[in-house]
Amino acid sequence: MALRRCVRFAGLAPRLLWNSTVLPGPSAPGRTCASSLVIANRCCKAAEQQLRRFSAAPSSTSVSYEQLKRLLAGREAVVIDVREPWELREYGLIPGSINVPLGQVNTALQLAPEEFHEKYGGGMPQQTDNVVFTCLAGVRSQKALDTAVSLGYKDVHNYLGGWQDWEKNEQQK
Repeated sequence: MALRRCVRFAGLAPRLLWNSTVLPGPSAPGRTCASSLVIANRCCKAAEQQLRRFSAAPSSTSVSYEQLKRLLAGREAVVIDVREPWELREYGLIPGSINVPLGQVNTALQLAPEEFHEKYGGGMPQQTDNVVFTCLAGVRSQKALDTAVSLGYKDVHNYLGGWQDWEKNEQQK
């Protein structure tokens, strides 16, 4: 219902703008063009929120240290570290992960598998593969996850703790 209102107001918006530039004054009794546009914007935002609930994005996208260890041990996921190469040299890396800097994720996930392997030294994930993104603390990996979802990847996850959590847990062993 909110989407129907959004579409109705979206069709009305050009007329409201025309009214505000050519014919000054209220476009409807008791309402100015600006207030009508605000109402239309609110309706569109409500419809957008409702549509997000039904999107193809995974509902739970984060994995814990234990889950990641299990996935790596069983070779059940492709783990992509989106930090810069100097960060891996400085801090370390999660064994079995592939380094694809965040700025290259969009392009990398669209390469041919052979090109991906040649450039990044690991197998390119397919859109149906379980993919886990990681970084230093979980912020950049969330951006990479969003990029992967926009490219059609279905089973994508974010290791929220990132390298910092990994290192802490590995030291406790």
